[in-house]
Amino acid sequence: MWLHTEITSLADIPRHYARTAGDRVALMSATRKMSWRELDLASNRLANLLIARGVPPGGIVAFFGKNSIEYFIAIFGANKAGCALLPLNWRLAAPEQAAVLQDARPQTILVDAEYAEALRQAIEAGAPPAASIAFDSAGAQDTELADGLAQCSDADPRLAIRPEDTALLLYTSGTTGQPKGVQLTHGGLNYMRLCEHLEPSLAWRPDDIMMLVMPNFHMVGTGLSLQGLYNGVPLTILPAFEAGSVLAAIERDKATVCCLVPTTIQMLIDHPDAAKADLSSLRLIMYAGSPITAGLLGRAIQTIHCDFMQFYGATESGGAITLLRPEQHDLAAEKKLKSCGSPVPLIEVKVVSPSGDTLPDGEVGEFLVRSPTLFKGYLNKPELTRAAFSDGWYMTGDAGYRDQDGLLYLVDRTKDMIITGGENVYSTEVESAISKHPGVSQVAVIGLPDSQWGERVVAIVVPAADACPTAEDIIAHCRRLIAAYKAPKQVVFANHLPMTPSGKILKATLRKQFREMAET
Repeated sequence: MWLHTEITSLADIPRHYARTAGDRVALMSATRKMSWRELDLASNRLANLLIARGVPPGGIVAFFGKNSIEYFIAIFGANKAGCALLPLNWRLAAPEQAAVLQDARPQTILVDAEYAEALRQAIEAGAPPAASIAFDSAGAQDTELADGLAQCSDADPRLAIRPEDTALLLYTSGTTGQPKGVQLTHGGLNYMRLCEHLEPSLAWRPDDIMMLVMPNFHMVGTGLSLQGLYNGVPLTILPAFEAGSVLAAIERDKATVCCLVPTTIQMLIDHPDAAKADLSSLRLIMYAGSPITAGLLGRAIQTIHCDFMQFYGATESGGAITLLRPEQHDLAAEKKLKSCGSPVPLIEVKVVSPSGDTLPDGEVGEFLVRSPTLFKGYLNKPELTRAAFSDGWYMTGDAGYRDQDGLLYLVDRTKDMIITGGENVYSTEVESAISKHPGVSQVAVIGLPDSQWGERVVAIVVPAADACPTAEDIIAHCRRLIAAYKAPKQVVFANHLPMTPSGKILKATLRKQFREMAET
């Protein structure tokens, strides 16, 4: 069944390939390459460094930095030390970062030089002090991490790892705006690899090279990278998405598989270098975050000449729930491009009514998922964990329907989430930040269609009496409290907000009103 029966934990991936293909390249960046043997030994040394510093099995090791070779040394090193790795969202504002660190309380933080000041600010904002190990992904050799690794044995500590042990801790915002630590286990991630292995459209080729450009703190970044590494595929790593750098890296490293979101696909093909770049090595672009339009797909196929595949998933699912496979990306069947596809093998999806009854095809309800890949719970939040499940089914909070061909369509998000540029933004979180402005009486935040970002964050603000805040004031205020991508791209001032008799803001009315205004 499994591709590699001897791989039962993330820690086993470099062990296996160090033994079977030690001299092959595992990781590469613009300036470095690391073989499987080197990755295995480096992660052994990091595990021994963590153990020597007193990090206990079952502890949490945080990583504060963008994509880098060091990130994957951190994943496998932390796991070999019996710990979970927490990639911190480097886009968060200091108060948001502090809230995550308060909840997770990692024993050690590996911090890139670029984010040393951000970590200091997070501690000033209330994060508990934690031991840190500094490194520099830009290439400086004389760092605390390099010195520490040089003094440690490269012998594998071989600590026991159980399937139910947490391998990764990824944070996602809740509808209340409070961070939730999603605990993904070694067993669940291993089952995700099995689901993928049984899916024909996810087959890997001997000459494949996968490119990582999506953020490591997202499942789409880390999860797909681990999928490639599990299959022995070399990974070429970019710190973050920048269209020109992506085009250059595809040419340089001959990447064959890449994951993006529709917004970044558009940025890529709109770049001045796209027309002359050699993109012939690419055979597949995976995308997530939102459906692709027929217009964008057509332009992308003309520019890149490769297959496209959409996947829909959640952090809690450990990876893809459904796939819209390459053969379903038919420009002549435009309706299907709005679908998120059908389930991956071993994963079940049903559509239910608010009372929990399974709905027939064509009727809109909530997507529930049952899978061996699901997370084991939210860290420190047993009540939220219980509330996320119904008789063993994970309640996604996403609303949609299944058509007669078995394809699933998302039509709304019951958690009131906005997806902008592939990033999840919860309106209540933005509203909480805006409400702290002294010139604001009431606020409602909605997502509206946007040609560049998929959706843009729009704030409708009722000013306080005798106050005259400006849109620029509101946006600047937000950016001091929450990540810049969550701040509204548009602020509209109103005399009042539509309300139910019980005082609840009618966001559906606002969405309809503003969409109709945009169409007239």
